[in-house]
Amino acid sequence: MKLAFVIPAYNEEKLIGTCLESVLAEIKRSGVAADVIVVNNASTDRTGEIARSFTGVRVVDEPKKGLVNARDAGFAASEGYDLIANIDSDTIVPEGWLDVVMREFMGDKKLVCLSGPYVYYDMAAHNRLMIDMFYVLTYLIYLLNRFVLKVGSVVQGGNFVFKRDAWVQVGGYDRSIEFFGEDTDVAVRLSKVGGVKWTYALKMKTSGRRLEAEGVFRTAATYTLNYFWVTFRGKPATMEYKDVRKD
Repeated sequence: MKLAFVIPAYNEEKLIGTCLESVLAEIKRSGVAADVIVVNNASTDRTGEIARSFTGVRVVDEPKKGLVNARDAGFAASEGYDLIANIDSDTIVPEGWLDVVMREFMGDKKLVCLSGPYVYYDMAAHNRLMIDMFYVLTYLIYLLNRFVLKVGSVVQGGNFVFKRDAWVQVGGYDRSIEFFGEDTDVAVRLSKVGGVKWTYALKMKTSGRRLEAEGVFRTAATYTLNYFWVTFRGKPATMEYKDVRKD
């Protein structure tokens, strides 16, 4: 199976280089047939220039700002690939990540989407502990919704891989969702055509800047609210969001 990384990036000149270095290193290490698409999403800094400086990285410009707009533009550019790995520009792909992806999809033909938790590499230990507790709850909700209620699953935005054909089958991205709830929308709709698995084996390193800027509890509450809102009502409750960038 051929895989494409799709990486939305808005004014990420400080972190996009580290992200791309990790992606290219993991592709080289794993030997997986994979390419990289960066979506320069209305950036006003050097994001696009930096991304274009990496050999093997294709840059797509999406002038309409918004995470889902960027993911959709990257998806449109990914024609010809079997798997689409959706990560964020402030993530760092750990060694072995692609091994998990390929093992899971090769081992389960009914699997259409795979996701896992974040590891916040730049946060204080006590905040990481609180997040670990939140992920325990997330896993319990995943088991309940996927296997008992059968109303969806759990997808972590910035750390999920899906089959391109399956996403086309369910209609692709809903551009009316700008930020909150985009990952849950993926989980709910793809659950209708196949398995959507959330596993601790697929960990992704990322910056905790949003959680520290807005507060761990407040951010967790906002994501939880929108998870249930999208799962049971089809649309997020929170429409507005703030851009958070590392100084």
